[in-house]
Amino acid sequence: MDKFNLNINTKNKTKNNSKHRKVKKDRSGFVTAILSIFLIGVLTVAIVGASLVIYIVSFANGELAIDLDNYKNNQNQSTMVYAYDDSNEPKLIQTLHGSENRVWVDLADMGPYLYDTVIALEDKRFEKHNGVDWKRTFSAVLTTGKSGGGSTITQQLIKNLTGEKDLTVVRKFNEILYALNLEKSYEKSEILEAYLNTIYLGEGCYGVKTAAEKYFDKDVSELNLTECACLVSITNAPGKYDPLVNPETNRERVDYCLKQMLEQGKINKSEYNEAMEYQLVFKDGSLKAKENESKTVEIQSYYIDYVIDSVVEDLKEKYNYTTAQAENKIYYGGLKIYSAVDLNVQNAMEDEYYNRRSFSQKEGDAKEIAQSAMVIMNYEGRVCGIMGGAGTKPGNRCLNRATKSTRSPGSAIKPLSIYAPAIELGIINYSSMILDAQIYVDGNLWPQNYGGGTGSGTTVSAQKALARSLNTVPARILTDLTFARSFNYLKKNFHISTLAETGSDTDINYSPLAVGGMVNGVKLIDITAAYAAFGNGGMYYKPYCYYKVENADGEVILQTESKGERAISAETANIMNQMLQTVVTDSQGTVQGYGVSGQPTFAKSGTTSNDYDRWFMGGTPYYVSGTWYGYDEQKRITGTYGNPAGNIFRSIMKVIHKDKATGAFPTSDNVVKLAYCADSGLLATDACPNIKYGYYNKNSLPEACSTHGGTPVETTTAETTEQQFDVVVATTKKATDE
Repeated sequence: MDKFNLNINTKNKTKNNSKHRKVKKDRSGFVTAILSIFLIGVLTVAIVGASLVIYIVSFANGELAIDLDNYKNNQNQSTMVYAYDDSNEPKLIQTLHGSENRVWVDLADMGPYLYDTVIALEDKRFEKHNGVDWKRTFSAVLTTGKSGGGSTITQQLIKNLTGEKDLTVVRKFNEILYALNLEKSYEKSEILEAYLNTIYLGEGCYGVKTAAEKYFDKDVSELNLTECACLVSITNAPGKYDPLVNPETNRERVDYCLKQMLEQGKINKSEYNEAMEYQLVFKDGSLKAKENESKTVEIQSYYIDYVIDSVVEDLKEKYNYTTAQAENKIYYGGLKIYSAVDLNVQNAMEDEYYNRRSFSQKEGDAKEIAQSAMVIMNYEGRVCGIMGGAGTKPGNRCLNRATKSTRSPGSAIKPLSIYAPAIELGIINYSSMILDAQIYVDGNLWPQNYGGGTGSGTTVSAQKALARSLNTVPARILTDLTFARSFNYLKKNFHISTLAETGSDTDINYSPLAVGGMVNGVKLIDITAAYAAFGNGGMYYKPYCYYKVENADGEVILQTESKGERAISAETANIMNQMLQTVVTDSQGTVQGYGVSGQPTFAKSGTTSNDYDRWFMGGTPYYVSGTWYGYDEQKRITGTYGNPAGNIFRSIMKVIHKDKATGAFPTSDNVVKLAYCADSGLLATDACPNIKYGYYNKNSLPEACSTHGGTPVETTTAETTEQQFDVVVATTKKATDE
């Protein structure tokens, strides 16, 4: 029994030991497997990690992944339009851009504060890390972003340049690679410069230069510490921190930025206190811009429209660009356009036109309310101011009636087509007596004078006919002048660009040349430039609205050369100037009383059939101007007083001539002021009962009057002047000086 039990126990013990050894062996195998897997994992991680490190190091030290220089040279940049102020210094007046308003500016030209401001707020270890702030990166990963973003300025620049903004591990990894690579190739200052030129700062502004102008109307170099803090505060969340939309939120971040600068030792306590106390004032001059102001489209002036159109045409002509290419150059090419606008003149015109100050109609339906356009130039082609419409401007590059519309000029054409050529060619002079009566045209008596009259049937002087704007007299002069010579003066001498020269209906005819019934009409800009010859001694200058255009590298690609060409002789210009002054001063002048106070003024009105158009062409020694008034959809002008175009002229000229000394028009040594017989139009004798004064080319003087007898006055010596006729005047009736 004991032996049996012993055997049983032995067997059981052996069995249990065998089972224990098996469990132990199983455990050992499991541990071995786990250790193997762990070792394989560690080895894999080590290999992958080593490979990754090698790849990162290789990429970081490899070829340049992003070329900042190439980006700077080829990025879309806004075009800046400048005007010269009273001190002859260029002043930015307009930024032209496509979807992005961007202008690159060197770091050295950004002023003293932006560098430290953006580092203090965005990346305080910027100057120490190699493109990646590993401490911030690991902190952001461990806290799942609760400790703040881990991106450095360099990484943010990469994101701006690549446009990759997806929240993925791959994107973040690539961003780190590019940042390390970039820092190996560029100085910190170059990276920061690129960053400040690419960050989005709200209101369509990319980069600090356009933002400084948008928010503060300053060049970026002029910004103070608080203003710099305001700009860099926007970039974190442009919608949230837009100072025009959310000024309080922006100010909170500004204060935080200033506090960071103080704590980081970038400013001292005094600078901090001063910056904290500074009250931000935005571009409109208020502490807070109007609500939703940033949502509106900025409407540029008619002058800017004219500049754009002119530069487009000049780029097309000089470089064979298409219209699309030329416009892309303007909106994306980073040009600098130095405009010729006179801000004082343009501002006065805009105040008059936008508010319709001298208009009988102030408001109304666009189709029912009268429109107007105006050009003011100096006498060498500079367009000082231009208005292409009255009232609220409907949009950018909309209809500019001053440069694009064509309307019949009526009597405003006569000085150019009839009187100046006829005087130049010796067909008439100041006092030539011409019959005020109709002529036969195609078997019918033509034309009628204004108001329906057929003429007095008596003779009138050329001066009187011009002052009264008679139609019959120019028709008779044209008969002697001929269509061809009259037309050629308009086309070749005065450069009217819209003339109809061929076809069944042309401007080589009586109505267009004698009374202004032009087939296509004329452009206001053209006729104004032509009238300048009457105030500058007979020269024609092509109108221009800019001095030069520079590309993004500062090279001049377009430049205006104000070269005049002789349109009429200095003698004819002098005589015409005096005749046109009588349109204002003559008791029967059509624009009597419309002169500019304190300034000699020449002028000519124009009225078309059925009173569809009113014109006022005028000049002082300082400016020449053209004004049109009427309806876009032609209809009779009613409800006005006097000449509505003249009212506008007088109102604006009063403003822009304020405080100007009395000027004088140029004169010719060959033009003399002499007394003439009002009955015969010939030079007066001591027996002429009715004497007036006129202006003549001393090389082609009229004969002495023989109608009344008397003794002719010697007119061939160099002393032939007005004083010579004092004796004549004393022995006759009192002369009437027109």
